[in-house]
Amino acid sequence: MLLPLPFALLALAIAATWCPALSVGRLRIAPWTLLFGAAVAAGIAQGVLAGPAVAALAALCALAWAGRAAPRARWLFVVLAALVALALSLHLPRGFDNPTAFSDLRLTPDAIAFTQYLSFDKGAAGLVLLAAFGARSTSPRRFAGQLATIVVAALATAALAIGIALAAGYVRFEPKLPAATLAFLLPNLFFTCVAEEAFFRGLIQERLMRRSGAAGGLVRTGLAVAVSTLLFGLAHAGGGTTWMLVATVAGLGYALTYAKTRTMEGPILVHFAVNAAHFLLFTYPTLAR
Repeated sequence: MLLPLPFALLALAIAATWCPALSVGRLRIAPWTLLFGAAVAAGIAQGVLAGPAVAALAALCALAWAGRAAPRARWLFVVLAALVALALSLHLPRGFDNPTAFSDLRLTPDAIAFTQYLSFDKGAAGLVLLAAFGARSTSPRRFAGQLATIVVAALATAALAIGIALAAGYVRFEPKLPAATLAFLLPNLFFTCVAEEAFFRGLIQERLMRRSGAAGGLVRTGLAVAVSTLLFGLAHAGGGTTWMLVATVAGLGYALTYAKTRTMEGPILVHFAVNAAHFLLFTYPTLAR
């Protein structure tokens, strides 16, 4: 099994946010909630989640629900949900025992070694934000109509962002298909790309873009793109100035894709395409210096 049971169920829950609600009598139940509940139960049973972790996840769900449904002070609940989700993405709440998919892996002789973690906290934060605030395509036809935009954005963003890393001497062109490919790509898609795009685009950029009216809409949309782009770049400041620049350029591609499509599929897929191209075609994560 590529993903342990709690993480496989969490990935399925993320995918299920695109599924229509189930009708059970007079109740309508979102399939992702059932899978998420199963993922949490499996996490508790397998020691991935302890009491404080479950409490943090419950708090996020409650705040996100209030951010959608509260008649008053809805913005306050949205801000609090964002802060809890950010804390989860930074692995601050206790009670999570995130395992490794692999550790100290050196993909090429000239690359630095890296470790791939399976992050239930960050993945769950992304799931809840995606379900609560992320606009998703309502039909295959709508997604098909956006596909050309997504492909062009993925190619342009990868070329610009990875090109900067290449010019700066951070990576080399090194095509490869390592045995750890799926062990890297699956968690990267579900627990990194979804989580980061749900936060920076589905929550921050969308909230700012919704303030755009007929007058001044273009300026406000540009501001929303700029804010989400800069925050995404700052989130990668730990990698140094050059890597922050690479992330900012990539973030601009993701933000523009979202501004064009207004659905989460676009930035998620562009983000994943850039990360996959980096992993499969270039030094990953960077050259040893």
